[in-house]
Amino acid sequence: MTAQPARLERTGPETTSVIHVSPFKPSLVKAVFRDVTPMHVSRSAAWAAASVTRTLMTEIIDGARKAAAEEARKKLVPGDLLSAIGRNVELDVGNEWYGHSPTFDGRRSRSRKPSAVVGAHRFEAGVKRLLRSRGAAAVPAMVRDLDGIASVFLTQLARDAAMVVREGGLRRFGTVTLAMSGEPAPPPPLDESLRALSARRGDGRTIGRDDILAATMIQLFGGDLRQRALTEAHEATRDTSAG
Repeated sequence: MTAQPARLERTGPETTSVIHVSPFKPSLVKAVFRDVTPMHVSRSAAWAAASVTRTLMTEIIDGARKAAAEEARKKLVPGDLLSAIGRNVELDVGNEWYGHSPTFDGRRSRSRKPSAVVGAHRFEAGVKRLLRSRGAAAVPAMVRDLDGIASVFLTQLARDAAMVVREGGLRRFGTVTLAMSGEPAPPPPLDESLRALSARRGDGRTIGRDDILAATMIQLFGGDLRQRALTEAHEATRDTSAG
């Protein structure tokens, strides 16, 4: 029986290393990838994708919790999701879901393309587990939105990972940083080891962990969230093989 990989659990200002099973099962992650690409997805890639998704959704939920706390509410509502995204541009992800939810009416085009919600509604149980782990509860509409965002984000992550495999790395795609007008751009928040993602190694038929990390760099354009997602994905896959 394979040991579960170590995870980083953020419980406050400090971060502690604990054994934590992702609320988003790698088997479901692979199911989303199968809807997008015929490429094989390695075990470490599935764990990395589950970890990145968990990091993102944790940040969204924590932002929504802060908005709810300001109104002395314990149960999260869709308005708290809008507040979290409005306050932190790094959380503005999974945009294809916006056209499928009344929460975002008027915020984005209400396209109803089926491809926008590939894999949607598979992650409701994981979302609920993650909410509980953060000491939060949410109304059904909020759970639906969190589920949809997670599903669409994973779909987009799968598309980008497959593209990285086809293109042989990130050579065609630079890094994106946020800066205020008139201020110098901050240095990229990536350590030297991640520069290796610019040139991919491995066969052209398998999505590996590094392909997920490269896709994460494309999908998460903000500095802090992206770096945390990459760090936690490294931690989550530390004890998994490449297969």
